[in-house]
Amino acid sequence: MSSYYTQLTIKTKPQFVELLGDFVVSITDEAIEYTQDSIIIRTENDTQNIKEAIESIVDSSIPIEFVEEQKENQDWIAKYKESINPIDAGEFYIHPQWYPPKDGKINIVINPALAFGSGHHATTYSCLGAVSRYVKDGISMLDVGCGSGILALAGAKKGAEVDMCDTDPLAIDSAKENFELNNQKYNQAWIGSVNSTDKEYDIVVANIIADVLKAISKSLKDRLKDDGVLILSGILDKKESIVTDSFRDLKLVDRISKDEWITLVYKKDSNGTTTG
Repeated sequence: MSSYYTQLTIKTKPQFVELLGDFVVSITDEAIEYTQDSIIIRTENDTQNIKEAIESIVDSSIPIEFVEEQKENQDWIAKYKESINPIDAGEFYIHPQWYPPKDGKINIVINPALAFGSGHHATTYSCLGAVSRYVKDGISMLDVGCGSGILALAGAKKGAEVDMCDTDPLAIDSAKENFELNNQKYNQAWIGSVNSTDKEYDIVVANIIADVLKAISKSLKDRLKDDGVLILSGILDKKESIVTDSFRDLKLVDRISKDEWITLVYKKDSNGTTTG
């Protein structure tokens, strides 16, 4: 081990810290620390790819600033582990491997430093609540943009037959590892998006961002069975209309708001759509 490492600090507004952090851990297996207005990555490797990847997914509404420093090594992984707390979301208890399970809850083990999505971000938290409410034993479910696979895992733990997809190969690898870690099975997992399958599902979940939800809206609706439920998240409140305009032919049955982020739940009626 080198006696020095690089500390890359990504400064942003507080409301974007966990969202950007979730993306960062989907592209690197380095440990990450959150502060109120920044994400700190400590690594002995080059950080250029990380910075380029972040720049490629943000727009002018998400301000970022990179600060890179050389630091003397210390036991920052142990420090990071101490900073992570489990969470309760609906029926689920999301906890790192170094915490014990919780009685009376559906336990999901996610090691946050190793995968996208640990349940702490408002969008993932709200989606877990929706999965808790709408997913039933024996149904089929697709998780689009699965990241760590946390939502697919939640569906599987409730007895659903789950498929999952993500355009990032590292996310698919992480999701598969998390299924193994939780002793759960998935049906199919592929690199790509919802348009790579022609199967129809009882539940489709997409926790992405508003602009992408709009772009793939037809494919999401096409993959939904009649009377199926569509759970959409990753929606900043100021961009909610982009999504509601794109899905106005479905019936809105639930709206969950948390920390400037919106989760919308739609239902497709037995005729394929509804204008109600």
